[in-house]
Amino acid sequence: MLKITSLNRVETIFPKMVKLRRIFHSHPELAFEEVETARIVMKELDRLGIEYKYEGKGSAVIGRLGSGNSSSPEVALRAEMDALPAMENTGLSFESVVPGRMHACGHDAHMAMVLGAASLLKDHPPEGNVLFVFQPGEERGGGARVVLKSGVLKDVKAIFAGHVTHHYRVGEIMIASGVVTAQSDRFIIKIKGKGGHGARPHEAIDAVVITGMLITTIQTLVSREINPLYPSVVTIGRIEAGSAPNVIAEEAILEGTIRTTLPEVRDHIHNGLKRMAKAMESCHNARLDVEIREGYPPVVNSHREAEIANRAATHIVGKTGLVAMEYPSMGSEDFSFYLQKIPGCYVRFGARIKEDDYIPLHSPHFDINEEVLKVGAEFFDQIAREAIKEYAQSGNE
Repeated sequence: MLKITSLNRVETIFPKMVKLRRIFHSHPELAFEEVETARIVMKELDRLGIEYKYEGKGSAVIGRLGSGNSSSPEVALRAEMDALPAMENTGLSFESVVPGRMHACGHDAHMAMVLGAASLLKDHPPEGNVLFVFQPGEERGGGARVVLKSGVLKDVKAIFAGHVTHHYRVGEIMIASGVVTAQSDRFIIKIKGKGGHGARPHEAIDAVVITGMLITTIQTLVSREINPLYPSVVTIGRIEAGSAPNVIAEEAILEGTIRTTLPEVRDHIHNGLKRMAKAMESCHNARLDVEIREGYPPVVNSHREAEIANRAATHIVGKTGLVAMEYPSMGSEDFSFYLQKIPGCYVRFGARIKEDDYIPLHSPHFDINEEVLKVGAEFFDQIAREAIKEYAQSGNE
C-alpha cells in the first residue's frame, strides 16, 4: 500500500465513515427508489449541522455549507445513492439484506466519502460555499439530469466526483484532463420472420437463424471497420427468441450496448448496425427494425479543474500516488451531464483489497479496501478548498 501523506484529520472520522458505508451497503435501493438511503444521508447531515434540501422519492439530497457570503465561490461534490439489481456473493458480515439488490459499484463508499468530507469542511469551513450532492439514479435514468433540472447548481463554479476501482491500489488517484469515459448507447433489434414447425423449416423464416448470423456479422463492425487506435465496443447482452424446441421462432429480440469516444466512430457504428440489419432483411426475406437509444455522453474533464484536482491529490497522496490514464474507460457515467453544463473533474480512487486480487465493478463479489474512504474524504475536502481558493483569487470567474 502506498504511503498516504496527509490524513491526520480524517483518522478521527474514519470509524463513522466505515459505519455509514456498511449501513448503505446492507440496505441497497435501486435508481429513483433511494428513500431509506436519503434518510440516512439526511440524518448524518443533521448530526453535522449542515442544512439540506430533499423533495422526496426520486430527487437528490442537497447539503449546503455556506460562508455567509453569497458572492463567495460555490463548488459541488457529488455522490450517487443507487445500487444495482444484482445478487451479492461477498460473504461480508454486512452484505445486502435485500435479495437481488447490491452496491456492486461502490456508491456506498462514495456517499461515505462525501459525508466524511462534509464533516471535515464543517469543522474548518473554507471561505466559500460547498454543495454536497447525493443524487438518485446514476445507474439507470441519468439522475444527474434531475439535479440539473432542479436549478440547485445554477451558481456552482465547478463540480467534482470520484469512483472507487480495483484498477489501482489504495493511495493511488487517477486524474486526467479531457475524455475519461465513453459515450454509451443502447440498441434494440427486432427480427420478424415466419413461424413454423421445427420438422418443416422450408415453410418458415427462422428468426433464430437470422439472429445468429446477425450476431456474427455485428462483431465485424469494430474488428474490421473501426481503426484499432479508436476505442470502441459493441456488445450484445440480451437475446430473446422461441417458445418450444420443435417450433421455429417467428420473432426475436436482440439488445446490446455501444461504447465510443469519437463522434465519427459512433456515427459509423450506428449506420453500420442499420446497414447490416437491412442486408439481413434482403438475405432472409424477413423484417428487421433497429432502434438506437442515446445513452450517457462521454465524461470530459475540464483542464483547469483537472489541474486543481492534481494539486489536491498531490497534497493527499504525494506525486507518487498520482496515476496517469493510459486510455479512456469504455464504461459510462452520468456525471457527464454535469460536465456539459459546469466545469469539473471526475477521478478514480484505488480500492483494491489485495495486491493480486482484481475484482471488476458490477461483480457479485465486488468489495473495497475501506482505507480508501480516508483518501476519498480527504481528497474531496482538499479539492473544495483548492477550488474555492483559486476562483476567489481569479475574481470568481
